[in-house]
Amino acid sequence: MVLTRAEFEELVDEALESLPPFFRDKMNNVALLVAPWPTRSELDGARVGPNGMLLGLYQGIPLTRRNQGYNMVAPDTITLYQGPIELTAHGDPEAIRHWVRHVFLHELAHHFGISDDRLRELGAY
Repeated sequence: MVLTRAEFEELVDEALESLPPFFRDKMNNVALLVAPWPTRSELDGARVGPNGMLLGLYQGIPLTRRNQGYNMVAPDTITLYQGPIELTAHGDPEAIRHWVRHVFLHELAHHFGISDDRLRELGAY
């Protein structure tokens, strides 16, 4: 790893704090996590092929799909994977900062109910 876990977590906190208050206030029952690498189960669940890489993962029920019966459930999670992000950024600290924010925003979009297809349409990739 290029950064310590604490340094990487600081970048994740920066990404969260950079959100306009409107979006931070609308986040509901979601935990932001950091892991060194995705597990095999996470890779399989995200349908990442043998040569693919998973930088982040949203797991949960998007806000747009929650209804009256949504209560007493564990939080959704947004996980950022430090190893793959650092590899993608080629170990450059500013590039790591960029990728942390980019991946966080991408996964947060899923929490708000925006699909990968719609993100492509919006030019987010």
